[in-house]
Amino acid sequence: MIYVYGFCDCNSVLAVAEYQQQFPNRRIPNRRVFTGVYQALRDTGRLPGVRTAAERGVNEGVNEEGIVRMIHRSPRTSTRRISRRLRVPHTRVWRTLHAEGMYPYHVQLVQHLRLDDFAERLNFCKWLNGSRQLHRYIMFTDEAQFNRDGVNNTQNSHVWGDEIPTPMLKATFNNVSVSVCGLQFLTIS
Repeated sequence: MIYVYGFCDCNSVLAVAEYQQQFPNRRIPNRRVFTGVYQALRDTGRLPGVRTAAERGVNEGVNEEGIVRMIHRSPRTSTRRISRRLRVPHTRVWRTLHAEGMYPYHVQLVQHLRLDDFAERLNFCKWLNGSRQLHRYIMFTDEAQFNRDGVNNTQNSHVWGDEIPTPMLKATFNNVSVSVCGLQFLTIS
């Protein structure tokens, strides 16, 4: 663009026509773009930065402290929720959190074992070992957990922090939940 603008002796109308002739398959910028790019290069020595449409004119005065404060208040808050609440682009939330040295850590639920769980598991193993032929025909597949609150899906659950979170969340699935396992019996001939 700068070359075409200079070739046309800084005449933006001629630059648009020349640009269209040289690059017929490209999107043709209007004359103000030619003059604006040239003035930015002349005044600052750099080409102007490209801003995405999501960042144009959207709450430029929002400080990063608000984003970080929301994460400190609730580390599990999604970046999209922060984006909507503060009316800033989603990418700005991510950039701010990364600039603060924070990263999303995946949540992993672990089974909370009660005192009587060991005895129940031992009884099941004894029963399965007593049926010598049965274990050959069982194939366990994926498992889904349902409870009163819904499905325990941690695929998109993250905790934001500047270091890996050490406390584990204990979940007692056996008390109020139903586990659905896909069982398939195989017959071996």
